Amino acid sequence: MEVNPGTNIEELIQRLRLHQPPPSPYSADPSVAATPGAAELFQPRRAAVLVCLFQDAAGELRVLLTKRASSLSTHSGEVALPGGKAEEGDADDAATALREAKEEIGLDSALVTVVSSLEHFLSKHLLVVVPIVGILSDIHAFKPALNVDEVDDIFDVPLEMFLKDEGRRSEEREWMGQAFTLHHFDYEKGNKKYVIWGLTAGILIHAASVVYQRPPDFAERRVQFNLPKYSKEYSSMP
Repeated sequence: MEVNPGTNIEELIQRLRLHQPPPSPYSADPSVAATPGAAELFQPRRAAVLVCLFQDAAGELRVLLTKRASSLSTHSGEVALPGGKAEEGDADDAATALREAKEEIGLDSALVTVVSSLEHFLSKHLLVVVPIVGILSDIHAFKPALNVDEVDDIFDVPLEMFLKDEGRRSEEREWMGQAFTLHHFDYEKGNKKYVIWGLTAGILIHAASVVYQRPPDFAERRVQFNLPKYSKEYSSMP
């Protein structure tokens, strides 16, 4: 079933709940956790982001995005999905994504129906990032309250734009000996211009492919990176 304007949101929720992501390629190997020297092994930290979808008045699916505060030490001024690193009290990845969305943009978790997790991604700082898909059935009930220490702006874009070649640029990169494509999507709203790129763009291409049940109109060229075995081999993406 392709998603078209006017799609019944309840049908979409039921279909996405059946989605089963593949096993994470970035899971730690439990067989070596208790071996001598295990403390020196590289153990990636975990994070989660919320792919929060809603329908506009025309029935088009849109996704909430933020522009990170320019004062932040990492990814300052970049477009991102609400989310962040897992904390000890989080019950699961969905709890992490919802907690961060509440902290960053004031999104009440009671308004969001969590429907699925997606294939795991690796950030340039070697965080294992778990995308959580949530449906915001009543966008008018959401009253944004931005945490100005973390977020400069909040906006939304059509999810389907991440399957289209228009407004997209790309560049070839290499990291940890593997070549991949870095995608950039340009978006304008009023007098504001946004560039959605890197990890966020990659997650949204994948999310759109799952939701719309079709591949993008361009070569995605996504790869699974090989994690370093030892902590001393750790090297973030330049």
